[in-house]
Amino acid sequence: MTVALPKDPTLDEVRVFLAPELATQAAFDGWNEKAVLAAADLNNIDADLARLAFNDGAVDMIDAWFQAVDAKMAAKYSADELAAMKVRQRIKLLVEARLEAVAADREGLRRAVAILAAPPHLRRAAKLGWRTADRIWRLTGDTATDYNHYTKRTLLAGIYGSTISVFLDDESEDFAETRAFLDRRIENIMQFEKVKAKVTGRGGDRFSMARFVGRLRYRGA
Repeated sequence: MTVALPKDPTLDEVRVFLAPELATQAAFDGWNEKAVLAAADLNNIDADLARLAFNDGAVDMIDAWFQAVDAKMAAKYSADELAAMKVRQRIKLLVEARLEAVAADREGLRRAVAILAAPPHLRRAAKLGWRTADRIWRLTGDTATDYNHYTKRTLLAGIYGSTISVFLDDESEDFAETRAFLDRRIENIMQFEKVKAKVTGRGGDRFSMARFVGRLRYRGA
């Protein structure tokens, strides 16, 4: 790692420091304490301190890794670079940047997806997917606050999830099959946005859609 820990790091600092390497270790040991201790040993971090930083189980570890991946994705392009692109291209390149960030850890990702797909973790998985979709849209410059805020993120989270399914089994050169799949799904978003703009421009489902998606997001929170 290129960022050094302070002499007396906090648990949050240890968490951020080790998170990028957890998936590599999880590919061998699973998303458990063994992976945490292996990452700590490689980075000369006290084992007890590492345990305390990740004491909430596998999903907490996956959450930390996803945050590290999102940060890496966000660092790929500057705000000026993104501003010079069309929205479609911004979304495509940011999703591809996230895929690139996990490409070396596909086995760790595969195990993470399997854990998140278990019934007890579905709610948390949805929140993690929403967070990534929200990060991507914000990086594109999206400032929507009405129901568009929810529909855009819901659609993108679904598209990213389906793209990951293709990505995990993609053996084509430079993940060409995944890139083609993503292109088609993004085209779906763009077509949906065009149709939605026409419908809501005539006073369509703005109110009911906002209430519906809002309940999906906040129910039981």
